Amino acid sequence: MKTSQTRSRPLPSNEELLSQIRLLLDSPEDDLQAAIMKELLAGTLRLHDSHLDILDLKIVNRAVKELRHAFRVFHDYRDRPKISIFGSARTASDDPNYQMASQFSRRIVEEGFMVITGGADGIMRACQEGAGRENSFGVNIMLPFEQGPNATIADDPKLVTFKYFFTRKLVFQKEANAIALFPGGFGTHDEGFEILTLAQTGKSDPQPIVCLQAPGCDYWDDWYSFITRQLLARRLINADDLSLFKITTSVDDAIDEIRRFYRRFHSIRYVGRLLAMRLKTSISPEHVAGLHDRFSDLLSEGTFELRGPLPEELDEPDLKELPRLTFSSNRQSASRLRQLIDHLNAL
Repeated sequence: MKTSQTRSRPLPSNEELLSQIRLLLDSPEDDLQAAIMKELLAGTLRLHDSHLDILDLKIVNRAVKELRHAFRVFHDYRDRPKISIFGSARTASDDPNYQMASQFSRRIVEEGFMVITGGADGIMRACQEGAGRENSFGVNIMLPFEQGPNATIADDPKLVTFKYFFTRKLVFQKEANAIALFPGGFGTHDEGFEILTLAQTGKSDPQPIVCLQAPGCDYWDDWYSFITRQLLARRLINADDLSLFKITTSVDDAIDEIRRFYRRFHSIRYVGRLLAMRLKTSISPEHVAGLHDRFSDLLSEGTFELRGPLPEELDEPDLKELPRLTFSSNRQSASRLRQLIDHLNAL
């Protein structure tokens, strides 16, 4: 069965390589894309001088190929919001969680989202049945068991197959505007805890994270009990970190959580220590003034300001009309930043 994998193409001749390199070196100095490409090229040449063994070089080569191919597949859909959904490949089709995953995926597509799953069986198959082939991506992994592509996404150009988990997980996170987790095993926990770690440490952009379980299922309830009785009680996480995710037994509640997150909030961008939060709709001066009393712990200095785009943001012309809430961020708590977003969305 064909999948969209990284395929080896014939290597260019030495003359073709030199011609491409000359074009790159002749690029204007203010061409940022060319500057990054030069840095990539220089890094590749340094690999030759680093006396790495063959396995090291194979890992670097394969990782770059996988990411390059995945980014190319997703590129044409960059203007569509997407949700990455995780869950067990072993969930049977008569399991209420399977049926819930299918219903949730159908509903989230109606909200304008595309669905990204691991592309295999179980919850992943349910999600892609609900979303439909045209609104689905498969981010598959090469394993000796369980991970063959499901019938909905098989042979689709939006199916990408990875050798490495780390490149696969990067794509899951990078391309997603929201996350949904259904009951699953070690793999689901690996993906879920990485998502939460990135959210907690501010290494990913803010996004809604929903944990869904069918009515009568206590999977996430027991997980939450462990989180609070062990991690929180031992002060291994903060109470604010619990605001990073929502547990629900209702598809309606999960959809509302995602819809509510993007009611006013659009996106963020850091410019030095200044955080620019793009808003879909503005807030009143009175509401801006009230933020200092509730969220001053997010500030390294100064206060909150409502304004237009920063000069450094003009490279995103499609967003220039959005109002900005800007402040000097101490980057101490992504969980409190999430609470600020929730507060703004509720105004």
